[in-house]
Amino acid sequence: MSTTTASPATARHPRTRPRRFVLWREVLVAYLSPAVMAGAGGVITGQGDLLLAAVTSIAGTSAVVAALIGAWLQRRGVRRPWTTTTPRPVLVVWFVAVAATVAGLLAWGALTWLPDGFGPLDGPLPARVQWDLPLSAAVAATVIPWRWRGARRRAEQADPTPGD
Repeated sequence: MSTTTASPATARHPRTRPRRFVLWREVLVAYLSPAVMAGAGGVITGQGDLLLAAVTSIAGTSAVVAALIGAWLQRRGVRRPWTTTTPRPVLVVWFVAVAATVAGLLAWGALTWLPDGFGPLDGPLPARVQWDLPLSAAVAATVIPWRWRGARRRAEQADPTPGD
């Protein structure tokens, strides 16, 4: 009876090895997805300000929030039992509420206290910032914890060693 070993190509197959949560990929997707979607909306409707916001306030906010939440989850979230034991929808709602609130407060503060020459083309900040920032933060705060928990669960199922 002969024994066969898995080839390197088989070892990399996604069914044999779970996908890891890779922060830079998640942040890249968190930037590109809203930039493409909002940019397409700006092109289709002919709104130049939406096209500009797509690559700045909308996608930028999403990427920053994704980077902050993802980095926190990778470094500290593993050591916090509530991040791994709380049901996934509850975890996501908590992150969405916190991220949208903080982003909303930052947008309000920016519109209230920043000088008029701070916006695009040395003009005032557009009023749409009060919606762009919290909505983009909420989207990123939905996707990142959801994907992080899924990657953690798949990794735990593949390698059920205690003491992670």
